[in-house]
Amino acid sequence: MNLNSTQNTRTKRLALGATALAIAAAGTFGAVSASAAGPAAQSTTSSAASGNLTTSTHLTVAAATKAAQAALDAAGKENQKVSVAVVDRNGNTLVTLRGDGAGPQSPESAVRKAYTAVSWNAPTSELAKRLAQAPNLKDIPGTLFLAGGAPVQAKGAPVAGIGVAGAPSGDLDEKFARAGVATLDK
Repeated sequence: MNLNSTQNTRTKRLALGATALAIAAAGTFGAVSASAAGPAAQSTTSSAASGNLTTSTHLTVAAATKAAQAALDAAGKENQKVSVAVVDRNGNTLVTLRGDGAGPQSPESAVRKAYTAVSWNAPTSELAKRLAQAPNLKDIPGTLFLAGGAPVQAKGAPVAGIGVAGAPSGDLDEKFARAGVATLDK
């Protein structure tokens, strides 16, 4: 047997040994994970059921997609190249659509406008006006105080935000965001 053949055999044995060790570790982890639903988990469930939870309303992905597409379509009717984002009540992005020809900054700007609108439950054009009294608002991470974001409400409470970016004015961006909100009201 030559030196290369011996090294190949050792390499194969090491690989097989490492694979067997990984399988054994995975089996052990699975056993530990399976036992995690024991008595401790049951007591957590009973204390949570005793009033420690809140219920919130969230927009479905299907509804978010419908709203984003409506906003993009409204922009398209006016030959505007924009991006649209829909975030949930917690500011997590549900949908982002980058329209054909939209600028590279527009998807992130749309997300930040949507986040800002849902965070304050107000259109971002109104929030931009508040900067005169509270200029530090603009320093809050993830926000963008430019027109183009609109909140989505259920029973007066914010459940999502729609942001649009890329049109030549924030007023147009916000008009398209409101078209997305209006689609959800139908």
